[in-house]
Amino acid sequence: MKKKLCFLMVFVLLLSLLSGCGANKSSQTTKSSVSEPQKVVITDVIGRQVEVPIPAKKIVSVNESATRLISYLDGLDNVVGIETLSSKFSDAYKPYLLAHPELKNLPQVGKGNSLNAEEIIKLKPDVILYVHYGDMDSDKLQAQTHIPVVALKYGDKCAFTEDVYKSLQIIGRIIDKEKRVQEVVSYLKRCEQDLSSRTNKIPDNKKPKVYISGIGFYGVHGIESTQGKYRPLNLINAKNVADETGKTGSIIIDREKLLNWDPDIIFIDEFGLSLVKDDYKKNPQFYQSIKAVKEGQVYTQLPYVCYDVNIENAIADAYWNGKVIFPEQFKDINPEQKADDIYKFLLGKPLYQDMEKSLSGFKKLDLGS
Repeated sequence: MKKKLCFLMVFVLLLSLLSGCGANKSSQTTKSSVSEPQKVVITDVIGRQVEVPIPAKKIVSVNESATRLISYLDGLDNVVGIETLSSKFSDAYKPYLLAHPELKNLPQVGKGNSLNAEEIIKLKPDVILYVHYGDMDSDKLQAQTHIPVVALKYGDKCAFTEDVYKSLQIIGRIIDKEKRVQEVVSYLKRCEQDLSSRTNKIPDNKKPKVYISGIGFYGVHGIESTQGKYRPLNLINAKNVADETGKTGSIIIDREKLLNWDPDIIFIDEFGLSLVKDDYKKNPQFYQSIKAVKEGQVYTQLPYVCYDVNIENAIADAYWNGKVIFPEQFKDINPEQKADDIYKFLLGKPLYQDMEKSLSGFKKLDLGS
């Protein structure tokens, strides 16, 4: 009996020890798996392979273009530092900043070739994001900071092309917002499809000639600043007189060319509106020689570019352009409400009234008033 009791006690003791060892091993494994971040290799838009810890909890965005894309994905809570913001322009020229003024309270780490690597290191980000323009050496910044640097793109000369969609997918993968990426890309593509389908059967000889002016291009410009293959007009299959140049992207034209084109409708981007107004006061005869001005077909629109393309404004402008150029095809569209729908989806809040207070919004314009 004593032998049996002794054996039983030894068995229970061994079982307890074995169980304890198993629990300790499990605990250690769990602790280890939590402390070790998952690392993946991301191929960025310029073909660099970068090892990035995901999901990244802390991001430094070293240009406004990248911050704008992050804002579309509801990812700003991850941003711990941004490029030094320019005080040259009102927040209304950059709706993402108008929607999220709290960004201005974040540490600012310089810009362009004047980035402060030491300040970036102090913020201990998991990753540095930037939109590539060819003027920054991402490998050099990565070597200086020992922090992964991932390049993004908007597209070489046109807004919200496949480069933007790829960039959004890269950001979404890094910050674990892949579902939101799908929603944003689907939304943008639905807008493109809706805009194009309204006008794709209108013959060219039934389309008025249109000129876009005042578009930002490394600064503020007036009536001579335009774009070939201007994306919002392309989306609605409009007849952009600047396409005659055969160029894509920003162009500064000879103003005499505008007299030759003699457009039926002119849109003036808010970015260059004040310069156009000032120029009109000095050269009223020039403007009065243009059909659109003589017939009162001059309109303002939301700023297309300010530190890269405001994609939300580009889509809103496309609906506004369509409403003016093709009123029958866009008769169901309230441009102001449509703009707010776009702002709410991409930036989280309606902004049109704020934009209109600071700028002009969607208006017919009398240059002489």
